[in-house]
Amino acid sequence: MNRDSRHLESVLHRDIPLTQAMGVKVLDWHDQQLRLYLPLEANVNHKSTMFGGSLYCGAVLAGWGWLHLRLREEGIEDGHIVIHEGHISYPLPVTMDATAICQAPSAAVWKKFLAMYQRYGRARLTLHSRIVNADSEEDAVTFTGQYVLHR
Repeated sequence: MNRDSRHLESVLHRDIPLTQAMGVKVLDWHDQQLRLYLPLEANVNHKSTMFGGSLYCGAVLAGWGWLHLRLREEGIEDGHIVIHEGHISYPLPVTMDATAICQAPSAAVWKKFLAMYQRYGRARLTLHSRIVNADSEEDAVTFTGQYVLHR
């Protein structure tokens, strides 16, 4: 685990205590992609699959964590990140440990977001995350979240 991954995991566990109970771990931060680990055992439901609420949290956290790390790379540490709106779909059950993944938006979208924040002290960014079963690349969950950064 690299320094950024360790930093994010400590922030999540300190500032969002639910992440400890869920067993969330930061797998890696590489090429502007964040991957989080979600264990089935800590998030299981009555059907022996992962609880939908845990999946929602994992998807939100992947976007939140992505934005936290990307802002840190830009040297922006004065902002507060909140989820403003989210839409989730559960096309497949999660039947084992899972990975939540968030990738970068386009460079143009990112540049506009930064400009808005620097000018107004507030900006919105839409991020897409997905969750896959540990043995698959097929999306079990897809999530689109609108995050707000404000001073």
